[in-house]
Amino acid sequence: MNRRAFLKTTVAGSLVAGFAGTVAAAERYFPDQVDMKLFETINRVKDPTKKTPLERSHAPVITAPTSVTAGKPFTVEVSVGETLHGMTPAHWIGFIDLSLGNEPAGRVDLQPRGYLVPKVAFTVVVPKEAAPTGKVTLVAKQHCNLHGLWEGTLDILVT
Repeated sequence: MNRRAFLKTTVAGSLVAGFAGTVAAAERYFPDQVDMKLFETINRVKDPTKKTPLERSHAPVITAPTSVTAGKPFTVEVSVGETLHGMTPAHWIGFIDLSLGNEPAGRVDLQPRGYLVPKVAFTVVVPKEAAPTGKVTLVAKQHCNLHGLWEGTLDILVT
């Protein structure tokens, strides 16, 4: 065998072995099958009275006062799911976002290590001009690595 043929064979074998090792590692660390339809759009609870197990563990739950005073700070808590979503190396929440309508208010990025629970608190101030109709919609979004982007909303009164 000449040198060129030896090098070609060695490189090809290394690539195949590396790819096979990567696939085996991916199957070992990410054993759950992914439903790609969950990544096509923003997922929301379809019927609040009959939530599916996936909706109960993935839809953001917003806890805030029903009425706030414009210009005064208040606390908004966002948790991922009614039953808190687990954080494992194979299945985790990447971030939690909070917006006032279309305006971003805050974002927390999470690591898939299992040290944190996907529940965060934001201190929010709504200026009077942000709620000309006397109400504002809080919008929380979260991203799950296996189940895509999820959104929850809550309307509050602003006096």
